[in-house]
Amino acid sequence: MLNVLPEPAATIVAAAAFTGARKGEVRGFLWENFDGEQIYISQSFWRGHALEPKTPKSKAPVPVVAQLAERLELHRSLSGNPGNGFMFPSPAGKPFNMDALARDVIVPLVTKAGVEWHGWHAFRRGLATNLYRLGVSDKTIQRILRQANVGVTQNCYIKTADSDATAAMERFGQSLQYAPNMHLVRGQRLRIM
Repeated sequence: MLNVLPEPAATIVAAAAFTGARKGEVRGFLWENFDGEQIYISQSFWRGHALEPKTPKSKAPVPVVAQLAERLELHRSLSGNPGNGFMFPSPAGKPFNMDALARDVIVPLVTKAGVEWHGWHAFRRGLATNLYRLGVSDKTIQRILRQANVGVTQNCYIKTADSDATAAMERFGQSLQYAPNMHLVRGQRLRIM
């Protein structure tokens, strides 16, 4: 997807995908809140209005992976090296209209490239799911997404597929090969004898 999008659309998509920030939070990203390693969330934009982040936990900083940091620094350079203000301003200096960007630029280009667009929130769920598949704990994913309740993270953001269940059972089967004293006992799950 990033390869078919022009700037600044590619960097905005990367920011959403690699931070898991909400659409309104990405709109409110400020240069003065980016230290090269994380972005502090100080505001969110909804229907043109600056708001406090959704919850107190939402005000936590978002870690920035090296690939996104490089992209943001290139974007900053192409934007005249601003030290403060919106990372992604509109031509009028206001927060970028993410819905118009998706409608007018992203959807036509990714559709032409054979990629399906699932909306801005899909990046948040996708980050949670990818982190989970890498073995990151649910509590850590909750912290990265800055959610108040780990149950919401588990039930609404981490998506598993049949292939996840198959891989888990394959790992379980492999573990049995290395534990010859593990037996199934009637009425109990597993017991080492």
